[in-house]
Amino acid sequence: MCGRFVQYQGIADYLEVLTSDRPILSGYDNQPIARYNVAPGTRVNILLGNEHGLRIDTVRWGWAPFWAKGKRPDPINARVETVTTGKFFKPLWPNGRALVMADGWYEWIKDPANPKKKQPYFIRLKSQAPMFFAALAQVHDGLEPHEGDGFVIITAASDQGMVDIHDRRPVVFTPENARAWLESGVSEEQAGKLAVECGQPTEEFEWYPVNVAVGNVKNQGSGLIER
Repeated sequence: MCGRFVQYQGIADYLEVLTSDRPILSGYDNQPIARYNVAPGTRVNILLGNEHGLRIDTVRWGWAPFWAKGKRPDPINARVETVTTGKFFKPLWPNGRALVMADGWYEWIKDPANPKKKQPYFIRLKSQAPMFFAALAQVHDGLEPHEGDGFVIITAASDQGMVDIHDRRPVVFTPENARAWLESGVSEEQAGKLAVECGQPTEEFEWYPVNVAVGNVKNQGSGLIER
């Protein structure tokens, strides 16, 4: 996953698809979020769960433990193959499970004739339904953002035709598995199994080329996801 995605619907639209019976602990409206070019380092609406229900927080995309701060840019993704065992994300796994609500993401392919040129592609579910990225987050309580807060999206190896677009892709859950991911009683073993085994398969997605304007993080608008 190269690091851009789309979150354009309203919070209530995503929650309607999630169909969770758990109470929502934070206020929200259903104004379209209308973000067609979400970039790393920006604050993004994500879903988290605890023993009382679900809450919506606006959290910075990117996270690193305190001992790794400043050595390099904060990672925006975590590899599913190592996230359950590596020390880097140990503070987040498994109790920092979160969901990123999305409508698709972008990848870039190099032009064989000119490596300096890249063609962006938009990837979404064939059904065009909202999707839920598996994520890990650190979010402190309180109204003000905390310096250490952030989130990463969990990625897996691509397969079948999608590998031609990029060798990594976000772990995308069905609503059923997304609800399970946020359950407070899920064990570390169960969470690992969800992340490794329960991402939606490649055949449920479609992808097509889009305008190179998406390469500029300042550009927004629905035209970015048009074929």
